[in-house]
Amino acid sequence: MKQSEINKALVLHAFDTLFNQRDYATAERYWSPHYIQHSAHIPPGRDGLFNLIKASPPSLRYEPGMAIADGDFVIVHGRYSGTGLPANWIVADIVRIENGIFAEHWDVIQDEATSAQSKSGNPMFGSRFPP
Repeated sequence: MKQSEINKALVLHAFDTLFNQRDYATAERYWSPHYIQHSAHIPPGRDGLFNLIKASPPSLRYEPGMAIADGDFVIVHGRYSGTGLPANWIVADIVRIENGIFAEHWDVIQDEATSAQSKSGNPMFGSRFPP
């Protein structure tokens, strides 16, 4: 298996572990203690991310979509729902992996459009609009 495929599987598993299972002890294995956060929505470091998830509603769910890996970088197009916000978030998460753990993160976040809001008539994530 190519390293880029291993990295992609690593990110998908780690995101499920943190966001859906909320298994912080296991998640610490994936996020470096020196993790660099570039998101405008997340406080610095691994603790900033973990504390944000701990403060999120129990309904928070992460659903991965398309995942692309190139060397040490993985981009996942996903949906965050149950956040307590008026709309789900559609996010492109970009992770840089160093020695098998997450060293850096960037994201691009957009509120998910409803069917009525979509000028293209197509959903932003998956094959259908959320209910």
